[in-house]
Amino acid sequence: MNNLMILREQDLIENPTTRLPVCLCLDVSGSMAGKPIEELSRGVEYFFDAIKSDEIARYSVELAIVTFESSAEVLLDFANIDRQQVPYLSANGSTSMGEGVDLALNILEQRKQEYSSKGVDYYQPWLVLMTDGYPTDSIDSSVLKVEALKNKRKLTLFSVAIGDGADINTLKRFSTMRNDTVLKVTSPEHFREFFEWLSQSVAVASQSIPGERISMPNPKDFKLEIEL
Repeated sequence: MNNLMILREQDLIENPTTRLPVCLCLDVSGSMAGKPIEELSRGVEYFFDAIKSDEIARYSVELAIVTFESSAEVLLDFANIDRQQVPYLSANGSTSMGEGVDLALNILEQRKQEYSSKGVDYYQPWLVLMTDGYPTDSIDSSVLKVEALKNKRKLTLFSVAIGDGADINTLKRFSTMRNDTVLKVTSPEHFREFFEWLSQSVAVASQSIPGERISMPNPKDFKLEIEL
């Protein structure tokens, strides 16, 4: 067992708090180069800091980051946030969105199994899909997996369009929000507003009772557009 696995095991043994696993599935394809990837990185860093500053979310929320370009990879695996560092993001390649979502779903399922094996309760997992373009691979398999989890109420997936070039129809197929809503970050400067909304939403969820319906902040209060 490597050091990361040992730390993950220790987290579950030492901290019995109900967990909220949150996976950021981020488009880092070539079209994100320049200011978009820089502002996305700052937004992710803000998100980490916001979770750490919340006394409840700090011990409840576990973060993972999957990035996708020509291929997908786990940039940061689940662990207590105090054991994690914000990873470096760089932009390159095409947009293997289907592969990215598949990988995100796989690591979420693996972490759920680890919770269960250690007797740790958990909230419905969150997956945040952010992209500025169109998929360059097949998404059919990953969409079916998301739909199956949605129907069983075992996944919350927020679809987020970056700018005006994102494929809204594809993002709607992934969304588990009411009416297949897609959130929209209209410019790189608004990444911080999105992650502020996400951090406040996570804080609300981490203080709820597992399984109960929660009332999250209105995205429009954070300069986010909504595509219905």
